[in-house]
Amino acid sequence: MLGCGRIGRMHAELLTLRAPGATCPVVYDVLGEAASAVAAELGLDAAASAQELIERDDVDAVAICTSTDTHVDLIVAAARAGKPIFCEKPLSLNLAEVDRGLEAVAAAGVPFMVGFNRRFDPSHREVRDRVAAGDVGDVHVVRITSRDPAPPPLTYIAVSGGIFCDMTIHDFDMARYVTGSEVLEVYAKGAVLVDPAIGEAGDFDTTVIVLTHANGAMTVIDNSRQAVYGYDQRVEVFGSQGIVSSDNPLVTTTTVRDGRGGRVAALPYFFLERYTQSYLSEWEAFVGMLRDGTPSPVGPADGRAPLVLGLAAGRSVAERRPVSVEEIT
Repeated sequence: MLGCGRIGRMHAELLTLRAPGATCPVVYDVLGEAASAVAAELGLDAAASAQELIERDDVDAVAICTSTDTHVDLIVAAARAGKPIFCEKPLSLNLAEVDRGLEAVAAAGVPFMVGFNRRFDPSHREVRDRVAAGDVGDVHVVRITSRDPAPPPLTYIAVSGGIFCDMTIHDFDMARYVTGSEVLEVYAKGAVLVDPAIGEAGDFDTTVIVLTHANGAMTVIDNSRQAVYGYDQRVEVFGSQGIVSSDNPLVTTTTVRDGRGGRVAALPYFFLERYTQSYLSEWEAFVGMLRDGTPSPVGPADGRAPLVLGLAAGRSVAERRPVSVEEIT
């Protein structure tokens, strides 16, 4: 698996994947001079366009990790080229655009996987597996906490699509994943408690969302753009026969006890530290899906449903009422 292209927009990348051991023949960048410089340094060809890169016969699959506004056009291009596709979340901020991309995937019949990496975190996955095995009985309440250590830049806030479609979209996916049940209704509240500039940009930095699932379970999600103690990610499922939860890993397992009391290490500060293993497992799953011909572990419906919930949450806040998913779809 080898990255053969880079689109330099917000650290975004378009990767074309080839078989292990193969060499990377071509590089592409929206900044042509940058692509030419890298190609000259590494002895590669420079593609004139992303389309040229995607359509090469020696490209086996395409991983779309570009900025959100470019996803759908690249999905369509890769599907028409007959290439298996990995695409980061969200597929788009526009539901009609998501449907356009997924229609192209369906028409081409190419394998497709969405990049919800938290599904591949060993602890979160174990919560889901215990629920699926019936260890907690009927699911009654799910609690999902997702808090960043610091707000992103305001330039990012302005193009992110809002906290519900940017940050909470992971939690919407996790709610469906751990319960195994679709969401029927969304009720959201939002506030600006961290940085007034976020509110001036039209977004929230603190939110609470209640989801009602088809199986009767309820999920409560809380988000904050600033948790001063680190990157806080927890999932808990309470049911008729017990409870299962995933907690935060610590930077080390060291514990100190003295006359002042006990102290443990800090939480990981950034998502790359927290989810390194899940990103690796996610890529392994994508390659395994292509190698073995197995169904996608995060398929087209899993890319569409969380955006629907994000849009429903936005409407819920704006109209101060619960919103049925049917209103969005």
